[in-house]
Amino acid sequence: MKNRLVLLLQCASGLGAMSYGVMFTVLDDFRDEYGISESKLGLIVGAGFITGFIANIFFASYADKGHAKILIKYGIALQVIGCLVMAFGTTFPVLLMGRFLTGLGGGVGEPALKRIIILANPHEMGNNLGRIVSAGVAGFSLGPVVSAVMVGPLGLSAPFISVAVLLAIVFIGVSRMSVHEAEKAEVPPQRLAFDLLRIRALTGVIVIGLSLYIMIGTFDSIWSVMMDDKDAPSWVASIGITVFALPMIFIAPLGGRLTQRVGPLKASIGGLTLGAIFMSLYGTLGSPYAMVAVGLCHGIVDGLTVTGGSASVALVAPRERLASAQGLYSGIQTLMGGVAAGLAGLTYEVIDQRTYVACAVVMLLLILIGSWLAKDSIHIAGDPVDI
Repeated sequence: MKNRLVLLLQCASGLGAMSYGVMFTVLDDFRDEYGISESKLGLIVGAGFITGFIANIFFASYADKGHAKILIKYGIALQVIGCLVMAFGTTFPVLLMGRFLTGLGGGVGEPALKRIIILANPHEMGNNLGRIVSAGVAGFSLGPVVSAVMVGPLGLSAPFISVAVLLAIVFIGVSRMSVHEAEKAEVPPQRLAFDLLRIRALTGVIVIGLSLYIMIGTFDSIWSVMMDDKDAPSWVASIGITVFALPMIFIAPLGGRLTQRVGPLKASIGGLTLGAIFMSLYGTLGSPYAMVAVGLCHGIVDGLTVTGGSASVALVAPRERLASAQGLYSGIQTLMGGVAAGLAGLTYEVIDQRTYVACAVVMLLLILIGSWLAKDSIHIAGDPVDI
């Protein structure tokens, strides 16, 4: 039963990510066919991060109050609507609204999903979080493939409609699943989670985690545009995403087990430091093919360490407020991702690919600050039930 539950939640996570992967690789088509500027494309990407922040902050606590399942259902429903809006949108405001809704849906469901995953089997927390990451990365990496196959013969709307239909099927499955909800005696009184920032270790984990979404927001908003400006074949932009993501699909569950065993905070610090180095290489290399090679190495490192942040939150946050802490972590991350995406689009118009170097510098600064804040918990490891 637990494996079936994890599999169903993997599908929900994977398809939500696929909707983003599809959008990410047609940004240059939005520019060329609809006349949307790079800065507005950055805002479209960023809109999902902003709404994800709002949803994580304001809805995560309800998962701790016994409403985890219904939050996942609402989240999927919003993603379905958002995909359909993006499928038929041809102007900046409509596409912005579609991305707004998909980001809102992801933010509503993610903390509840993580709460269920972690508490379903705390001893397998790392492995199960890794499986969710694998599903998300797989969905994201399949997005370009779906776009490549469908956009040419069927038009820009086809991949978004396909994802919406698959999400609707998962919605039916989620409606039938049985999950362990919080008991009334366990329900915390707080509606928002900002008071958790008083926990120094949690604040440090969050600051370190910000570097991940600065990296994601920057990379995503300008990668395909940069490849186009370098006159790389269209398949290079798509294959670059796939090459980056492919190792993570297979490595993330192994990485989750390793980070849980050796210490998720140490893994997160090491992985993101290497990530900053890779970002600086994207900003200095001249060959698109060399950048793809760097992306392969980057994907391997991320696959081994990317679950470190969520696992660290699970170990340093109060157990009865697990979803609230995950929502605070994800919400602040997605807000930073949205800001980074918007700024990257604007910055790219001025300093082009060196935007990646600027991103790397900011990442390293955040890693240093977060490590100092969480210095007393850097070596923490084990299961949430043991801490």
